[in-house]
Amino acid sequence: MRIRINRIDHVQLSIPAGGEETARRFYGEALGLDEIEKPEALKANGGIWYKIADAQLHLGIEECRERTRRHPAFEVEELEKVKAYLLQKGVEIREETPIPGMMRFSFYDPFGNRIEFIEKRPS
Repeated sequence: MRIRINRIDHVQLSIPAGGEETARRFYGEALGLDEIEKPEALKANGGIWYKIADAQLHLGIEECRERTRRHPAFEVEELEKVKAYLLQKGVEIREETPIPGMMRFSFYDPFGNRIEFIEKRPS
């Protein structure tokens, strides 16, 4: 049997207990993501959920560790303009190894989670 995966439903990253307001400033204000309400049964766990296109980003409460290579990658439009905007917001950008047909960079959120933004380009 071949498992057919159609799309990413959600990505979960970790934030420390009490980190919700810092997360809102970074994800809601700096990145401009739309916060969505968590299911009632999960609200007691803390954390925040965001909608990204037809997927979701879940920020769950968990003790954060050192920066890691684990990450979600999100395809964006006008990557260079996005990069300039994030730099203006004080976000430290990391240039990634070039891949044919793709421009990309990554950055870390305030909790050490790595995030990659990509823009596909014709080869």
